[in-house]
Amino acid sequence: MTSRLLDLGYVLPNLENIRCYRRARILAEMEKRKVDALLLFDPLNIRYATDSSNMQLWTSHNLARAVLVTIDGHVIFWDFAKCQHMAEHLHRINEVRTVAGSFYFEFGDSSEKQAKSFCQEVRDALLQRNISGPIGIDRMDTDIAKAFFETGLKIVAGQTVMEHARVIKSADEILAMRCAVAGCKMAMAEMEKVMQPGMAEVELWSVLHKENIAQGGEWIETRLLSSGPRTNPWMREASGRIMKAGEIMAFDTDLIGLFGICVDTSRTWLVGDIDANAAQIEMYQIAHEHIETNQSLLAPGVPMRDLTFKGHVLPGAYQAKKYCVKMHGVGLCDEFPSIYYPDNYIEGAFDYHLEPGMVLCVEAYVGKDDGIEGIKLENQVLVTDTGFENLTTYPYDERLLG
Repeated sequence: MTSRLLDLGYVLPNLENIRCYRRARILAEMEKRKVDALLLFDPLNIRYATDSSNMQLWTSHNLARAVLVTIDGHVIFWDFAKCQHMAEHLHRINEVRTVAGSFYFEFGDSSEKQAKSFCQEVRDALLQRNISGPIGIDRMDTDIAKAFFETGLKIVAGQTVMEHARVIKSADEILAMRCAVAGCKMAMAEMEKVMQPGMAEVELWSVLHKENIAQGGEWIETRLLSSGPRTNPWMREASGRIMKAGEIMAFDTDLIGLFGICVDTSRTWLVGDIDANAAQIEMYQIAHEHIETNQSLLAPGVPMRDLTFKGHVLPGAYQAKKYCVKMHGVGLCDEFPSIYYPDNYIEGAFDYHLEPGMVLCVEAYVGKDDGIEGIKLENQVLVTDTGFENLTTYPYDERLLG
């Protein structure tokens, strides 16, 4: 897949530069927030800290891997049993160990004992480096949490550190994202090519999944694809429903593509060789105006609050079923920040400003409360030094634009 991207003129990222940049981002955020060590269980945080990837979905619900990053830059990595070789190419990891966590599937009724043992191992590692200050932890199983709290160590929210570290992408991370977006675009093109009346929703969704894997991608976070009356309200996942000519089909990619980068794009297409009806065109034009207007708000220095209270306002008939957020960050997955609509704004939660290197997904769902169908559109947009760049180059459906 990467050779194909090179043929198309894409520049591949320097992975070692990404690893170095991410480590520096973590350490800077730790220093800023006065956190002396970070213990990470979340597989995406582990990847950001080490570039190690191993059974990402499985370890998202079985916390079998962990990484400890100390303020002096030392990294201890616990991989799954007999997987030490998986990190041999990652020279920025100082120590590789095994057996992290204490989830019940692996340790059964001894999970509490294992939790205390692992907690002591972490504490010993901290003492060896003369670290006794606050330790940030992103997430824990119950027995692990209990064991850590019993130590008397000051535990703080490690996810806060990681979200703020991950929010600014480097030049090489942006190159990686461009490659991932290109791979997603190819998968979407194949979907649109094969889509036809008489095809089941799951059959069409499987094309996205297949193409993502074939092109070097990794997995898909959701199964958000629906057609006809199943598009209103939004959030229904792909089913065995057969698509019909003249209906719309809407989907959200939500995929983890090349280099572990998330591509979160939505498009709505008209099924079959037929003209769109007036209601479909009205909804599509409103959704199109919504994201095009709102993405134009993105620029360095803009308060996140302005993204909530400025921009395009959906007509009243489409307010009740609008999407849960107006925009959100994206990187290895959906990330900080969440930009809400005014009626769901959380005062004081996102009092920050946009900076170059941030990437946000700009959302629109347009469907009436008593309507039959709904339109979903979404673009992945980079904040640049001078404004913004829409990374999502997949075209809109001209028939629905009217």
